Amino acid sequence: MNAFLARIAAWLTAGYPEGVPGPDRVPLMALLTRRLSNDEVTAVSQDLMNRGEFDHIDIGVLITQTTDELPRDEDIERVRARLAAQGWPLDDPREQDPEGPASPS
Repeated sequence: MNAFLARIAAWLTAGYPEGVPGPDRVPLMALLTRRLSNDEVTAVSQDLMNRGEFDHIDIGVLITQTTDELPRDEDIERVRARLAAQGWPLDDPREQDPEGPASPS
């Protein structure tokens, strides 16, 4: 068992020394949210590149289709980072304009 799983097991054992009772299982599983695997990030990124044009909404929709869950912001950012690393031009940059926000006229 890796260190991450060992910490989860220790946390569960401390909170539920006699085991997790039935009514607590669903909320407990909700705390352990799903994260896109590296292979899923690669697959989503490749699908988007094959389409040609997309935005952050398309990324979120494809993640939802892959996981059957609403996309987490960090998963969308992982896909964006992979696309950017492949040289894909993204039309919704996350960096602030070095000039700063435009001042009102």
